[in-house]
Formats: sequence, structure tokens, C-alpha cells
Amino acid sequence: MTSTEYFIILIALLVFIVVFQISKASEYVSVLKGEKKALEQNNRINAFLMLVFLVVGLIAAWWCNHLLYDKTLLGLPAASDHGENIDKMLWITLIITGIVFFITQILLFWFAYRYQASEKRKAYYYPHNNKLELLWTVIPALTLTVLVAFGLYYWFKITGEAPKNAAEVEITGHQFGWEYRYPGKDKVLGRQHFKLVDAAKNNPLGQDWKDAANHDDLHPTEMHLVVNKPVKLIIRSQDVIHDVGLPHFRLKMDAVPGIPTTLWFTPKYTTEEMKKITGNENFVYEIACDQMCGVGHYSMRGVIVVETQEEYNKWAATQKPQFLTAYPSGVVPADNAASGTAAPASESQPVALAGE
Repeated sequence: MTSTEYFIILIALLVFIVVFQISKASEYVSVLKGEKKALEQNNRINAFLMLVFLVVGLIAAWWCNHLLYDKTLLGLPAASDHGENIDKMLWITLIITGIVFFITQILLFWFAYRYQASEKRKAYYYPHNNKLELLWTVIPALTLTVLVAFGLYYWFKITGEAPKNAAEVEITGHQFGWEYRYPGKDKVLGRQHFKLVDAAKNNPLGQDWKDAANHDDLHPTEMHLVVNKPVKLIIRSQDVIHDVGLPHFRLKMDAVPGIPTTLWFTPKYTTEEMKKITGNENFVYEIACDQMCGVGHYSMRGVIVVETQEEYNKWAATQKPQFLTAYPSGVVPADNAASGTAAPASESQPVALAGE
């Protein structure tokens, strides 16, 4: 915040303190004049302050929105097709609830001012009205039902069957980081087992080397996706509940131990395009953990690179299967009973990723 903004806030606080002190002084004077007069004056002061609070509150809300809007994700376009629908649903919800909020809050504070206690007016007791109760029950219920229906529709789209040409990427959370796995030339992810997890032996995901489908699976340090091509994420956790948060794509999904979850989407902008859109040369698509998962939760950050098919193919050609990282010779030693034996694999042959 600039010095001017701090100065404006300071002035607003000082005005509030002055008004408060004047009202308290007036209250003490009124008490000396008599209890009845003090009560009447307190009512007038409180009613006036309620009206002041309404005006100041609305101005403050507008000012905060004007000041911070460009720093929120709402100021940026959704980077996925599903994200556009999520944004649309969010704006519809904000418009509906915003209209209700402004109407009810303005009436609330105006009524406090307009109908302050007075001897000239007697309170009207209005205990029951079936039509009004039906009206303010049915309309909100129908509105919320429609909003929930839209939410469920988009939810089932995101978690439903991905297109047949969708690439598959597995993402596994653990305290405190993300692991990525891509199927290789066979376009099939190999079997895993939690008892085989051993980072010291270059098997952090517990891949079963007996399964030949594991021999060409890749284990890169960051996620790469192709722009305008659907991708299905297979989400796992090795310890506690994590959450794959994709803020720029407007998506998130829990990573639950023992229960793989999925979602799919189509990236709309490459990382380079988003750098131009945001005006930030250091922009990256981030993967955040949106579930508190322990003391290192704050550091659980991943990176997604969205690129063209040509750039993706060049990157894929530089990746080496995790099997060859664990066993450079391409053969599991005969005495490795835990992982079994495997047929030799050639490191020199290129690996084609699913969806290529």
C-alpha cells in the first residue's frame, strides 16, 4: 500500500474516533438532563451511527474491491475449458447473492434509522403471514436448487469420463511434495504397491518392476501438458489427505490415501501466453496443496508447464524411464526378490507419451 492509502485509512480512523467521542460526550450530558431525555438522545445517536456505518461500509467495500480486484484470480481468464464454466457459475452466484446482500443490508440499517424509538409511533405487532413465509421460503429454495444443480452438473463433467484422446498423468502427494508419473510408449501406467515405496532405491512411487508396463513410465520433476489437448489426472496420496489445487485452471481435487481420484480438463493457454496475459515474465502455473497436511504444508508447491505439442515432444524425448534410473543396466538383479526380475530395456529408444 502507498503512503496515500495509509493516510486515508488513518483519517478514516480518526473521524470514527472523533464521532464516537462526541456521541459519548453527548450521552453523558443527556444523563445529567434526565434518564428519559438520555434514552431519546441515545436512540437518535445510535440510529444516525447505523446510517453512517451503512454508507462508510459500502464505500469501504467498493474501495477494497477497486484496490485488490486485479490481484485476485478473477482478474485473469480461466486457463481451462472447465474453468470458464466455474467462473461463469461463480459470477452468477455472486450477482444473485450480491443483490440480496445489498437490498437486505441497506434495509437493515435504514430501518434502524427510520424507525428509531419514538413516543409518536406505536410498534405494530405482526406475528404471522402464510403468503410472506411461503414467498421467502420457496424463492430462496428454488434459487439455491438451481445453483446446486449447475454445480453438480459441472462437477460430474470434471470428474466424469475423459475424452478418449486425453493424456494421462499421475500425481501423488506426500509430506511435503508432489510426484508425477507419465505412461511411456505403451500408454499404460504400470502397477504400484505401497510396500514397494523406497526412495533410496529410486522407487518413490512403489512401482512393481515385475510389471513390464512400468519399464517405460516416466517420473519427471515437473508436470508438462499440451495446450488445447485434454488431460486426465490420476491423483493419489502416500500418507495423509492432500489436495491438488490448480488455481489458474479453477480446479481442485482431494488426494486421499488408498483411494485414487480423478479429474480432467483442457488447458487453453500456454505458459508463454499467460506470461503475456498477466504481464508477468516470471509467471508459472502452480500446483498448491489446498488441504492442511502438516507443518510443511506451506512448501508443498508444484509447477505445470503448458506448451505446444512440438515443445512437449522435445521435452519428452529428454526424459528417461524411472526403471532405467533404478536399474541402469535394464535388468533387475536376481536377488531382488521384492521387485522380481524384468526383461532388459533399451535406454536408447525414444519414449512416446500417452496422448501424443
